[in-house]
Amino acid sequence: MTAQLSEPVRAWRADPYADALRAGRGPLYLRRPDGWLLPLDVARWCAEPDEADATVLARCRGPVLDIGCGPGRMVAALARLGRPALGVDVMPAAVERTVRAGGSALCRSVFDPLPSEGRWGTVLLIDGNIGIGGDPVALLRRAARLTDPRGSLLVEVAAPDVDERVEVHLDDGDGAWGAPFPWARVGARALGVHAAAAGWSRAVAWEAADRRFVRLTR
Repeated sequence: MTAQLSEPVRAWRADPYADALRAGRGPLYLRRPDGWLLPLDVARWCAEPDEADATVLARCRGPVLDIGCGPGRMVAALARLGRPALGVDVMPAAVERTVRAGGSALCRSVFDPLPSEGRWGTVLLIDGNIGIGGDPVALLRRAARLTDPRGSLLVEVAAPDVDERVEVHLDDGDGAWGAPFPWARVGARALGVHAAAAGWSRAVAWEAADRRFVRLTR
């Protein structure tokens, strides 16, 4: 990690998120300033990969980098398949869970220097992680620098018409809040626009178990 932690990193290290990860369940929400709550599915993140996750795993080629890996279900599943995979997450409790599950992970921001930059065959941004940093174009450009020119970026997206950037707090539903940080929510239509601005030229979408994904390539 860099010596100075950014506001988003400090926010995700706040107690509501750490407590939920250690418990393996929520409730945990992202709260907008207007009071709107987005539930975070911590129990699913801490479980084995589900039907929708399996469609992502099936599309992974070459070494895999999971950005914002959380408790590491995808990285651990790839490791069990004998596939090279690395998770990165700003939360020490997430990295610890990933390692205990049999995966490899670093406690680091995606915007920090990372191993094998430009050589990852597949990069993952699932579970809403296209929102990291609140600037989808900047994140997609960073992902392009991490990915092999022949590789792909697999992104989980929101409903088709969603495209928002907002400041949020982590909220445990019982009065505990983390520090505010920028976040984004992006549907497939907006992702196509942002991806083109970041140098991704082709997109293929699919749905599984009420979740939506896009595969980006160059």
